[in-house]
Amino acid sequence: MSEASTLKRLYWHSRRGMWELDLLLLPFLEHRYPALEAADQQAYQALIECEDQDLFVWLMRREWPEEPALRRVVKMIVEYAETTGNDQYRTL
Repeated sequence: MSEASTLKRLYWHSRRGMWELDLLLLPFLEHRYPALEAADQQAYQALIECEDQDLFVWLMRREWPEEPALRRVVKMIVEYAETTGNDQYRTL
């Protein structure tokens, strides 16, 4: 599968229909995912296969995933959202 088609597939899987999740996942996918190491890209792909309820709890920092690779990518997403300087994240 080409990189462009992989990104398109990931984009659609990252759109969760929950505003809070979309605000965190989509910008991270667009701006950070392409530069991630292969292991972190695989962890992101595994992450978006998780249930919305789990993603919400993790991305709102109420709990962390038990799986170290998922925990690492969740922390990257949260850190990216907190450091982008984008006002839309400050409402979360």
